[in-house]
Amino acid sequence: MARKESWRAGAPIPISGSYPPIRPDCPLEPRDLHQMKRVLDFFWPALGFVAVVWSVRLLYQKLLLEASIDDRVRHLLEEGGLWSDIRIVGAVIGHKLAIIPAQGYVLAGLSTLVAYAALAWYDRIALIHLKRENGISWIYIAACSFVTYALSHNIGATVVSGGMVRYRAYTAKGLSAAEVAVLVALCSYTFAFGTILLLGFVLISEPQILGPLRQLSPYFAVGETVARSTGFALLGFCALYTIGAWLRLPPLRFRSFELKYPRLPIVLRQYAAAPLELMGAAGIIYFALPADGNPGFFIVLGAFLLSFSAGLLSQVPGGVGVMEAVFLAIMPGMPATSVFAALLVWRLFYLIAPLAFSIPIILLFERAQLARANARAHEIAAETATPKTETPAH
Repeated sequence: MARKESWRAGAPIPISGSYPPIRPDCPLEPRDLHQMKRVLDFFWPALGFVAVVWSVRLLYQKLLLEASIDDRVRHLLEEGGLWSDIRIVGAVIGHKLAIIPAQGYVLAGLSTLVAYAALAWYDRIALIHLKRENGISWIYIAACSFVTYALSHNIGATVVSGGMVRYRAYTAKGLSAAEVAVLVALCSYTFAFGTILLLGFVLISEPQILGPLRQLSPYFAVGETVARSTGFALLGFCALYTIGAWLRLPPLRFRSFELKYPRLPIVLRQYAAAPLELMGAAGIIYFALPADGNPGFFIVLGAFLLSFSAGLLSQVPGGVGVMEAVFLAIMPGMPATSVFAALLVWRLFYLIAPLAFSIPIILLFERAQLARANARAHEIAAETATPKTETPAH
């Protein structure tokens, strides 16, 4: 019996799938390497299942937190069991939402769709910057972006949680870890760029918006001239960033890592996508507020930018407490119950509902990846099996 040779001496051993070629001098045997790959293939679906269970728990905790703002409700929740807590939470949230007209919900829902479509555009812009957009559909990008922000907005650790989801999704499409890191960084910068841009316009047109916030922090005790000057400085930063793209500044190099400055077409897309997402998110609150005493969209936008950014910096999931304090300070003419109801609608539409919808997306993705891993394992096992041939008798 002789073993049939299927490769030349010293040549790489071809392995189908996405695995790199294995040379005969590799410190690991091919079978050992395949076993390691198989363990990793099953590790990620297990991690996805843990994420689903954790997301369900987080979803319940956020609803509980929304309902327990009232001291009387908090006392009832402390004394009751699980099912009584669920009934109390449902009743409290339902009562708050009943004061908002149907038209407000429709417009808030459309604003949510605009915001999450723009968030998907963030990822698309980063892929274009990396020149890796070919072969990755808009549907795939939108699903990845949706799950990413549904988790990161609720968790609070945006870079960490968003990076994990994108790493899992985009490495499955062939991106390297370094490319995913650049993608995450550029998406985060696009959001920051949009915040700086819009906040600059708000401070120039509505410089008095910072005045009421001095009761929350002495850092906001500035006059309108200083506020307007800050707005111009923010817009100046955006202009310098754009000029750098127009001048085609060279990339920054850190040893073998290269960070390319975004080109002008990328920057122009950021000018469109980032304000669109932020205005869509702020629109949820604006349309959920009553018409009487409504200070206008620009004030609501400014309050949203200040409070949401503060919530992200403090790593408070959903900005609970931070957003209420900022909105009540900036809009003293609005009833507190109306402000709380509008912010509840924002959290339901922008945070909680996306978190709930992201759970089946994670399950479907991990199920597909697990099936693909099983098929690849069977294919590798079939190809590495060496058939035996009878040697002819002499």
